[in-house]
Amino acid sequence: MIINSIDKITDTERDIAWGNGKSRRLLIEKDNMGYSLTDTIIDAGTSSLLEYKNHLEACYCIEGDGEVVDEQTGEVHRITPGTMYALDKNDKHWLTAKETLRLVCVFNPPLKGDEVHSLGGGSSAY
Repeated sequence: MIINSIDKITDTERDIAWGNGKSRRLLIEKDNMGYSLTDTIIDAGTSSLLEYKNHLEACYCIEGDGEVVDEQTGEVHRITPGTMYALDKNDKHWLTAKETLRLVCVFNPPLKGDEVHSLGGGSSAY
């Protein structure tokens, strides 16, 4: 059984500042679950161009207000508590936080744990 908490991983190698927020990695590849689980904070007033070329991701909003924009289609989707979005085609997207957003995210395959974003639209380590 694996037991983890935000308090336990704060200020450890699982607490990653990624430029426009923090990704607290509750489960990573070495936990051998076949997926990873993060508690992710997106700072209010930020917009991030993101693309995960090596991972599929599902995000469930538990706090805040923002939007996700599909870079290919231009579709805009509001993100509020209770909203889930899944990047099932390695979708390049803009994530904007009008208020601080808090998302619970699942990645498949799992994150190794030290990956970071390239916020300029370049290649990410994801």
